[in-house]
Amino acid sequence: MPEEKVVVNIGPGKDIEISTGKIAKLANGSCTLRLGDTTVLVAACSGAAKPGQDFFPLQVDYREKYSAAGRFPGGYIKREGRPSDKEILICRMTDRPLRPLFPEGFFDEVQISGLLLSADGENEGDVLSILGASVALCLSDLPFLGPIGALRVGYIDGQFVANPTYSEMEKSSLELIYAGLPDKVIMIEGDAKELPESVLVAAMEFANEIVKKQVEAQLDLMKRAGRPKKTPDLHLVPAEITAGMVEIAGEKLEAACTVPGKEDRIKALEELKALIVEGLRPKYEAEMGEENFTNTINMGFDKLVQKTIRTAILEKGFRPDGRGVEDIRPLTAEVGVLPVVHGTGLFTRGETQALVIATLGGPGDAQESDSIYNTDATRKFYLHYNFPNYSVGEVGRISGPGRREIGHGNLAERSLAQVIPADFPYTVRCVSEIMSSNGSTSMASVCGGTLALMDAGVPIKAPVAGISCGLVTGDNGKELILTDIIGAEDHYGDMDFKVCGTDEGITGFQLDLKLPGVSIDLMARAMEQNKRARSRILGVIRECLPGPRPQLSPNAPQMEKMKINPDKIGALIGTGGKNIKEITESTKSEVNIEDDGTVTILARNKTVLDEVKRKIESYTAEAEIGKIYRGLVKTVRDFGAFVEILPGQDGLLHISEMANYRVKDVSDICKEGDYVTVKVIDIDRTGKIRLSRKAALEDLDKEEAKK
Repeated sequence: MPEEKVVVNIGPGKDIEISTGKIAKLANGSCTLRLGDTTVLVAACSGAAKPGQDFFPLQVDYREKYSAAGRFPGGYIKREGRPSDKEILICRMTDRPLRPLFPEGFFDEVQISGLLLSADGENEGDVLSILGASVALCLSDLPFLGPIGALRVGYIDGQFVANPTYSEMEKSSLELIYAGLPDKVIMIEGDAKELPESVLVAAMEFANEIVKKQVEAQLDLMKRAGRPKKTPDLHLVPAEITAGMVEIAGEKLEAACTVPGKEDRIKALEELKALIVEGLRPKYEAEMGEENFTNTINMGFDKLVQKTIRTAILEKGFRPDGRGVEDIRPLTAEVGVLPVVHGTGLFTRGETQALVIATLGGPGDAQESDSIYNTDATRKFYLHYNFPNYSVGEVGRISGPGRREIGHGNLAERSLAQVIPADFPYTVRCVSEIMSSNGSTSMASVCGGTLALMDAGVPIKAPVAGISCGLVTGDNGKELILTDIIGAEDHYGDMDFKVCGTDEGITGFQLDLKLPGVSIDLMARAMEQNKRARSRILGVIRECLPGPRPQLSPNAPQMEKMKINPDKIGALIGTGGKNIKEITESTKSEVNIEDDGTVTILARNKTVLDEVKRKIESYTAEAEIGKIYRGLVKTVRDFGAFVEILPGQDGLLHISEMANYRVKDVSDICKEGDYVTVKVIDIDRTGKIRLSRKAALEDLDKEEAKK
């Protein structure tokens, strides 16, 4: 197949070139995308469904190799290893808009692989990966219901910019990652600097027009280079088994689906499913086989519960836990929960609870960048999210953070980062420990994080709250937006739309859909409903703690910045780091020195901080005319003595300035190794210092006389 290309213009001087047929020809579908000098390869492959499989195993992988930027990996092993957090986040963003666009019952294995081939340092590869996944699937023989478009939107000086460069993003007050069909949103994610909902809606409308161009280009490329689509093998529950389940369950199904408590509801549904299994086993198990029968019943029962819950919500307005459409579960907020730590926030919303701990540190505690683009970048605020098995009352494998933990933590982190002052000198780490989970633990982490930051005394600009809205749609076009969805409404509903913000505006957002797109108008209505809920949550947070505490936590380390002459940096560090090592080890403190002479001190308390400052000043102080010093005699000559008044700074004490009488021999006044009190009487243009013991003694006598 010859190489085929299309070009999509997304803005002035910004063209995306999409090509296929040159590399990765054995994949089901593959393409390369180029924006500027950034190039991404995306390939799609498939395999048959495994026996007994009852879900769609879509796997997305994206990697950024250092070779793409013409660099070597750091460290001893010169080979990339496990994916970085950034790569994992891009995988998640690529997965979410693709998953709803495969037919129900399609369980073949599908793998999407994205690889950054060339990085120009200005144009990101993440949105090219999402767009490339759509292109690769459209060109393949897989039953993908796309194409979709994808781009990043910035907001600079009141204007929207498509796929802004790194330089442009530094000036942007919005980062919106958008994926969708023409006139339909499938996925959004990003953050904003307290922007109103209207700006985000306008940004989506701007993105939609570019998506239309991207979709049109993909359809053109499909006609020229696409493979014929194969008829998929769909794994659906036979209608007769569904009918048998309905007959056995009867009215018990709706009653079980609407039990208020999560544990009680799960127990009631499990008992009902066991009843169905026993009723249908004699007729179907021998014919279907035990494993196939079990999988079919599980799939059918899940679909039945889904339909029952959705019908109850749409037709009766009856949510599983008995709330109204816009009702929020009971809220509680506490601070100061734990001793020793710098700040804590315990936020509870119904059966969802997050305990967030804030820790303050120095510049050395900042998180280094894991991106190949900007290795010098560091994050002074970061949030880690943990989801232990006990939070859902289960046992399971205990391991490090997975993709879900990294994704939820990132959303909470970027939502809170917008309110931390840029000039706040501390590095801040928040750790969200999920104590119990029944829907929107990432949003509970945002609320608990706000409480923990304020409890620690971090001067955030305003409290941030987050809440999720869900969606249930019917065959007749009816749709209902739900505030504060629980786990069952997330699992059986159509949408999980999380929005965080202050009273002033939005700081973070993320959309996860099971539908093949929703209208921008629906998104606008959901944001307004979310705003009303956030306002109520912010009220609860303020009742607990009106604002940041006026002082940092007494358990937090003390930090102070001081300026020294850059020429004195060497004197402070000392030969082989001797001086700085002595300061840090003797005081158990952290001292960071920048090239411009800025010294940042991190000490465990105020007393230690003052001691560190005194030591630093002893190495970096400048001699001052008229100031009296206690100096060490380093060298004696016939005409006088050289006295070290400050580390590395000597001055001449001439024999004529040693006393108020004529001194015949220098040794009559001082010898090498003696300490003498002297006054600086002159510093010439070359920096040579003249000292006087006579003037120092006269000044001290005058001071004594005054007493």
